[in-house]
Amino acid sequence: MSETSETPESARHRARMAKRKAVQDAEVAAKTIEKGLLIVHTGRGKGKSTAAFGLALRMLGHQRRVGVVQFIKGAWQSGERAALARFDDLIEWHTLGEGFTWETQDRARDIAACAQAWAVSTRLLAREDIALVILDELNIALRYDYLALDQVLAAIAARPPMQHVVITGRNAKPELCAAADLVTEMTLTKHHFAAGVRAQQGIEF
Repeated sequence: MSETSETPESARHRARMAKRKAVQDAEVAAKTIEKGLLIVHTGRGKGKSTAAFGLALRMLGHQRRVGVVQFIKGAWQSGERAALARFDDLIEWHTLGEGFTWETQDRARDIAACAQAWAVSTRLLAREDIALVILDELNIALRYDYLALDQVLAAIAARPPMQHVVITGRNAKPELCAAADLVTEMTLTKHHFAAGVRAQQGIEF
């Protein structure tokens, strides 16, 4: 069977892709900075914490240590916590909230819980051996002024230079977004909850 010759369309496609590859390669080569990133996941859409735990899994895959502090959320057993606990030699997980603010209905109690969570967070943020710190739902604590924003920004700025930090939660403060290296806003297009579907194992927790 004779070899099929390249069609004009295939040749044009190959030329376009070669040109695109050259541009991409040049752009990648121009990026020379390596540093710890401050990443913010915010917005009304679902998936902020899920994305953060995906980064945790990636970091653990490289045998690097991860610290997780959960603000606001109560101490229920979530699927991601159970799964990541298998890496107990590399991960520290602290769930220090007492539930969402509408559940506790006690501002003083919420502030005390956030202060405790922040004390643990500052210890993780000071450790050279922790490659990734996830501060889950910290944005909620900042939104309700349970913690001082300037105190949070100062501790993050003073962390080890190669440590990455991910902060999740709706309504991220503009000052936090300005300080961040990467901000992703999850947008809500459609949610099954609005159609009466309850939270389900493996999806919401």
